[in-house]
Amino acid sequence: MTSTNDNGVVAGPASRRTSASHRFRRLAGTGSLATLAAIVATTLAAASARAVGVDFEVPDGGETIPLSGFAVVTGFFSVVGMVIAVALLRWSARPAERFVWTAVALTAISLVPPLLSGADTATTTALIGLHLVAAAVMIPTLARSLRARTD
Repeated sequence: MTSTNDNGVVAGPASRRTSASHRFRRLAGTGSLATLAAIVATTLAAASARAVGVDFEVPDGGETIPLSGFAVVTGFFSVVGMVIAVALLRWSARPAERFVWTAVALTAISLVPPLLSGADTATTTALIGLHLVAAAVMIPTLARSLRARTD
């Protein structure tokens, strides 16, 4: 009497999907934590700049940027960065390298509006610094997560 018991695991497309799914989840988790860290870092940096006299007044409307505005904008664009990272993880053979190039280019572009806003030197300098703080948190964290190999 012969019995066949097929309990073996076959490595095929299903296991690759599981591996990719694991990488996407890990990237999303890491990116979410990095987003929270970037929000905290930029908001604290903006509060510190305000404490030393930076008014964050943009001349176009005479409006002062509230601290919550820094948190919201940082959170939004950090999530945009995560979406780019996920897309590159899915469709690029070298996602980490492509992500760094893309993120650095977008960060450089993001420095232009503060320069064109007409705000005073202190506000312009602080805004540029805040862009760089958020980038310094998000870019290396997401790039490292894109480089990580699955077990």
